[in-house]
Amino acid sequence: MPIKNILVVDDSPTERHILTELLTKAGYQVTTAESGDEAIARVKQLMPDLVLMDVVMPGTNGFQATRALSKDEITKNIPVIMCTTKSQETDKLWGMRQGAHDYVTKPVDGPALLAKIAALG
Repeated sequence: MPIKNILVVDDSPTERHILTELLTKAGYQVTTAESGDEAIARVKQLMPDLVLMDVVMPGTNGFQATRALSKDEITKNIPVIMCTTKSQETDKLWGMRQGAHDYVTKPVDGPALLAKIAALG
C-alpha cells in the first residue's frame, strides 16, 4: 500500500516544521502530534499510512507510544519510524523491539528518510 498520509510526532515545534516541510515537498500529506498520548489518539482517529515518532517527549515517550500502537489490533499494521536524537545502538535495538519498522537519528538526512519511507510503501 503506497504511503500518502504521515503523522509526525515530536514535542519540538522546530522538528515538526522541518519534517513537515520535507515530507510535503515530497508529496505527502502530513499531520502532527506533540506527545506520545496525542500520537496514539491521532493514529486511531486518522489511521495514517506511517508514523514518524520522536522518543524524548514529556509524558508517554516515543518508545511507549510505539509499543502501544504495535500491540493494538487496530493500529498494529501502521509502520512506525523512530526519529530521534538517541543514537546509541541500544536505543535503536530497543526501538525496534517496541515495534518500530526503522530508526533514524536527528538531524535527519532528508533523502535517506524519504528513501526509507518509499521502501515501506
